Amino acid sequence: MVDVLEKALRSLPHGPEFRFVDRLTSLEPGKRGVGEYLVRADEYYLKGHFPGCPLMPGVLLIEAGAQLAGMVAQSEPSIAPLADLKLTALRAVKILGSARPGERVVVEASISGRLGNLVQAKVSAAVADVLVMTAELTLSGSAPAPATREGSG
Repeated sequence: MVDVLEKALRSLPHGPEFRFVDRLTSLEPGKRGVGEYLVRADEYYLKGHFPGCPLMPGVLLIEAGAQLAGMVAQSEPSIAPLADLKLTALRAVKILGSARPGERVVVEASISGRLGNLVQAKVSAAVADVLVMTAELTLSGSAPAPATREGSG
């Protein structure tokens, strides 16, 4: 199972400075997953949000949920991963709290539907077992290019 978790985490296309999932703690490929993110005191965004009282912006809590939802969706073994998967729609977003430096954010995502190149998910984030964000979101991507056989053409 560790290999599956590591492979899913490595599938995240974001650079290290924009990853909001440090590790996966559980994964049901294509269905649901749980991950964690530790808010570090040296995060670039904390300097201005807010000076003297730093907290992780709510939009980054949503991004953490979207990243985890993408990993869950892309891990479905019976469906080829979508190229260029991106967050494209948000619904029912609620920011109920915040995360501060030194706190661990537990992110959960479950895939609620798929239609072609669209993936719908429900996501949430909690700090110390207190819910701080919930959202429904849509990810969209491009169908992967068909594999070509060597020597054909």
